Amino acid sequence: MPLDFTKHFVAVPTEFKLRNNIGCSWKVTVKLMKGRVTLDQGWATYAAVHQIKIGYMVTFKLLTPDTLKVIIFDDDGIEVVNKCGKHDEAF
Repeated sequence: MPLDFTKHFVAVPTEFKLRNNIGCSWKVTVKLMKGRVTLDQGWATYAAVHQIKIGYMVTFKLLTPDTLKVIIFDDDGIEVVNKCGKHDEAF
């Protein structure tokens, strides 16, 4: 995450809930690495389930101190929407 984004926190949470436009949620842990906040455990699975590919753009909007709204756009700029059922199939 950009350092400017982390300035919005009194303390950066250890976990974020990622929420998409259709209300599905996913938990990921947060890790401080080389002075940057990164999404850690849970992110790789989230990216695989949502089929995020090189060239896609992922946007994050802070909804609450521990919840981020995530919108994924493919390489044509079209929003990618995945149904919640795929989350259950990942485990």
